[in-house]
Amino acid sequence: MTSITIKPVSPSEIDILLTLSRKTFYDAFEHLNNPEDFEAYTSKAFSQEKLSSEIENPDSEFYFAMLDNEPVGYIKLNYRKAQTEFKDAGAVEVERIYVLAGQQGRKIGNQLLEFAIGKAIGENLRYIWLGVWEHNQNAMRFYERNGFKAFSSHHFMVGNDKQTDILMKREL
Repeated sequence: MTSITIKPVSPSEIDILLTLSRKTFYDAFEHLNNPEDFEAYTSKAFSQEKLSSEIENPDSEFYFAMLDNEPVGYIKLNYRKAQTEFKDAGAVEVERIYVLAGQQGRKIGNQLLEFAIGKAIGENLRYIWLGVWEHNQNAMRFYERNGFKAFSSHHFMVGNDKQTDILMKREL
């Protein structure tokens, strides 16, 4: 297992976060979506303004996975009102967890997820939850191996394409 350092993302690192966010999301999903819908979604979801508002939200936290002083992945945690659903003060949402394609298979995602679970336990939360695209079977298996169970679903718009996310949670 490759050992990483996990550090909070500061507002001054927004450009680094934006570049990493776009690269990891494009690598993971661009080839699986209609180009026009994908561009419509990413142009809003991964804009400087959108990320700046997210990083400044006191109920959201971003962390970089650092390897040799370079960011190779990141995680976004949402608490309370920043959660995309539920707004449960007793839970935390993992809204995003991404690792550069060239670094996958090195257990970096596991370390980011373990970090999030440890934070949630340390804050005495009841559960940790997330949404994963129904066609992302590898991610679903990853979360199941880490104690998550599907409990619901919701729709997610990528441009004009209505997609389904499977909601998964792990009781703490």
